[in-house]
Amino acid sequence: MPARRLYIGIDPGASGGIAMLDAQGRVVVLEKMPATDRDVLDVLAQASDLEWTPTAVLEFVRSSPQMGVVSAFTFGCGWGALRMALCASQIPFDEVTPAKWQRALSCLTHGDKNVSKRRAQELFPGQKVTHATADALLLAEYGRRNAVS
Repeated sequence: MPARRLYIGIDPGASGGIAMLDAQGRVVVLEKMPATDRDVLDVLAQASDLEWTPTAVLEFVRSSPQMGVVSAFTFGCGWGALRMALCASQIPFDEVTPAKWQRALSCLTHGDKNVSKRRAQELFPGQKVTHATADALLLAEYGRRNAVS
């Protein structure tokens, strides 16, 4: 039996999330960012089982001037841990800036999370979309729409 495609969207940070969509755009996994690195690895392990051919989109973000030193360091460590978890799970991934995926999905937020939450709810009306999961869903959808067949 051929492997099924799985598209993973990861919105990094403690207030982010992880979403996984099948090739038809159905939600397979949708959750707030797990609390520990081990929990992240466990979630990604679901995608790397033999029945799926996963690929991921990780939002490419940087620290901002409003972040304090500790916050920026913590955020950077978390982002690096996500990259390593994807590598350890042997899941190929692309890093995409917020401006690129938001433009492609017609939801330029300019920092307003309500914009991406509304767009995710439009695209996934059967899902309970939260601020934590909206961007992850949209990142997964971006990956699904831009996948190379």
